[in-house]
Amino acid sequence: MKTLEQIEQMLPGLSRAEMAQLAQKVVQALGESVPGIESTPDVCGGEPCIVRTRIPVWILVQSKRLGMSEADILRSYPNLRAEDLANAWAYERLHREEIERQIAENEKA
Repeated sequence: MKTLEQIEQMLPGLSRAEMAQLAQKVVQALGESVPGIESTPDVCGGEPCIVRTRIPVWILVQSKRLGMSEADILRSYPNLRAEDLANAWAYERLHREEIERQIAENEKA
């Protein structure tokens, strides 16, 4: 049985206080995650990318900094949606140093 299924089966037996504790642990575990952004070790060197794509967040951030409008970015990457860009900007706000480092590393290459 999968872990999520096990947790779902256990929920009815938990007190409200235990459910609140579980919710706090889940929120802490999520940390500063952003929906629509994922890092997978074997994809793009583990850099955070837009889900369903191999487009790293840093590329979108750098494109915007270089003067591309959101409309231009969406035209350049037809698989992207406006929601994806909003997620990328949110990720950048939460992980600015990481994105700066990735931009700098890729400018050296």
